[in-house]
Amino acid sequence: MCRNIRPLNNFEPPATTDEVRAAALQFVRKVSGTTKPSKANEQYFTEAVEEIAHITQHLLDHLTTSAPPKDRDVEAAKARARSAARFAS
Repeated sequence: MCRNIRPLNNFEPPATTDEVRAAALQFVRKVSGTTKPSKANEQYFTEAVEEIAHITQHLLDHLTTSAPPKDRDVEAAKARARSAARFAS
């Protein structure tokens, strides 16, 4: 999985439209092998991002879990701690 794509399910508050679109953009970039498509492919690249974002939002809206929602600030602090430990010199 692409390192830049973060889990979006079961957070309080729920994932925003911008977060869903950013994950879709990262996915399309990874699959297409490019961060900026050529003019000839730009329309299809953008369509793919929008369709994947739509499907991702649909998925997130319909997933259920019995686990309590995660706190974004707590999860971000854990990620910073993991990063600091990983890159400590």
